[in-house]
Amino acid sequence: MKFADIPGLADIKARLIDSVKQNHIAHAQLFLGKAGALNLPLALAYATYLHCENRGGNDSCGTCAACSKNLKYIHPDTSFVFPFRSIPKSEEADQVKAETLKLWRSFLLNQPFDDLSGWINQYEGEDKQASISVETSREIIRTLSLKPFESKFKVMLIWQPELMHPSAANGILKILEEPPPQTFFLLVSNAAERLLPTVLSRTQVVQVPLLTDGDIDTYLEEKHQVNESRRQEIIQLADGNLNLALKLMGSEDDHYADRFADWMRSCFKRDYSKLVVFADDFHGLDRLNQRSLFQYGLGMMRETLLHHSGAESISRVKSGEVKFVKDFSKIMSVDKIASVNTLISDAHYHLERNGSAKMIFLDLSLQIAHVINPEQFHT
Repeated sequence: MKFADIPGLADIKARLIDSVKQNHIAHAQLFLGKAGALNLPLALAYATYLHCENRGGNDSCGTCAACSKNLKYIHPDTSFVFPFRSIPKSEEADQVKAETLKLWRSFLLNQPFDDLSGWINQYEGEDKQASISVETSREIIRTLSLKPFESKFKVMLIWQPELMHPSAANGILKILEEPPPQTFFLLVSNAAERLLPTVLSRTQVVQVPLLTDGDIDTYLEEKHQVNESRRQEIIQLADGNLNLALKLMGSEDDHYADRFADWMRSCFKRDYSKLVVFADDFHGLDRLNQRSLFQYGLGMMRETLLHHSGAESISRVKSGEVKFVKDFSKIMSVDKIASVNTLISDAHYHLERNGSAKMIFLDLSLQIAHVINPEQFHT
């Protein structure tokens, strides 16, 4: 991965490159961003730039021996730690690790903007809890005790450190604070609040925002030749998440506007039989469309809040959605909007962690009904 492969984020790229030029590289950096932020690609591009033998002013050269290996994720001085299913003692641990590393490289090459769910699907571990084991901390220490093989630097990239077993996280504290010379930790996280404070305090945070609509628009147009109408639909749903935008690009428009409006009306009317049918239908959707409906709902909460606040000038609502937003805002206070937004976000979180889609959706519907029209519960 090179910086040029990543859309947008010019300021962050410039700061990272400048830190190398000025030789002011923090020994432990935390690339932090919301789900969908490109913090993993940035960390990968940074590792490539660190090892590059012929660095340019704005990027790695992409052609030297070090770059050739980094672009295949096989550079001997870049090590990866990532969540995986627990390996039973009956399995050949070394063989499983070697096969897993091949899968990881394939994941980075073929799906460079994907997320934890994509990685879990890659190794077919949907029914297993992904984590970073206690043994990993000992492997990190052993790996970093060796001198660099080819580069001046050693890089240890830890993806999703919030999924480290507490004992594993505690086990790397000393080396994280005082790594060997020319050794750099790149931690990539979507949930700083789940990291141990002792880990967080030992890192320099690189805050990675979601992409702007313009960045995604340009990327879809230039890299994938998506027509303007479809781009606008995707941009609205993606809300800065390039990974989601790319997945939506290959799916058909699923009429989220009609589905969401009907769902909210059923919640308001306390039409429980219809809400059960909705839950069954939701369960039958694939994971992408389930996530997209929740993402669309979050977008509609934003649009309703903008209408409530008289800030339609920055609205992204499409012409067919204007009437719904106007009508919905009549029954939604700011507090109600905030509550529903939180409920959908929480449901999205549980869905991502392989909870029962039907139960999540039905529970969400009942809670939204209580928020939207609480008087009904007292009649």
